Amino acid sequence: MRDDRLHPLADAHSDRTAAKDVPDTPQTRSPAYRLAFADDDFLCREELRPVRLQLELLKPQLVLDEHGIESTIVLFGGARIPDPVNKATARTETLAGLTEFYEEARKFSRLITQASNGRENVIVSGGGPGVMEAANRGAMDAGGKSIGLNIVLPHEQAPNEYVTPELCFNFHYFAIRKMHFLMRARAICVFPGGFGTMDEMFEALTLIQTGRMECVPFLLFGREFWEKIINWDALADAGTISADDLDLFRFVETAEEAIDVIDNWGDCGRRGEIPGR
Repeated sequence: MRDDRLHPLADAHSDRTAAKDVPDTPQTRSPAYRLAFADDDFLCREELRPVRLQLELLKPQLVLDEHGIESTIVLFGGARIPDPVNKATARTETLAGLTEFYEEARKFSRLITQASNGRENVIVSGGGPGVMEAANRGAMDAGGKSIGLNIVLPHEQAPNEYVTPELCFNFHYFAIRKMHFLMRARAICVFPGGFGTMDEMFEALTLIQTGRMECVPFLLFGREFWEKIINWDALADAGTISADDLDLFRFVETAEEAIDVIDNWGDCGRRGEIPGR
């Protein structure tokens, strides 16, 4: 971290260190005596939730800025899709068939990273297994860095081994994690997945649909999977979305096709009105 202090006052690091060496007395043992910013019990109080939300927004923002990350390519996808070499371990036949998308995610990330200058179009994933692992792995294959945005779960797991360590973050709040996925996004790529993948996909689509986010290339890998899971045309026919909303995303099958679509997407800007309203 940079130290840009322009004042002569004692800094927080020094005072926290000094506070550890005070004499042991009833007063210094009291929780009330702890420095507020070094008191975990205090920071975890219910009333401090707004502060924790701010900290989770601010820490990754500062770190990414310090590493010069200007834009990202987002990869969402299922944590349960294994590497094709482990296809036999897939829980279902359908899941085994989806292992091809692990390889496409890896190839896509490798090609994107090869074309990146290390600041723009940096790969970002959820930092876990499956498609997320493939995304970070592809960036490493190309000798580049990538970002992992992990979340604390009951079945706590280590981040996948391919995330660049200094760009590996851990979140408590899903909402703040989602913001960091989209704040620098130049394109969003969604691979087959489950509830989490669909949650991330629909939230991002909603932001674009309602004009809360600029239009960016939005790719769904695997038309057969997505059209089997979601009846997109039925939503438009019912009038719950506009037919124009179906143009917010495109289906692709391969890494090469995805890159071609991104390169030729064009500038669609931010919606000024919602079609069909």
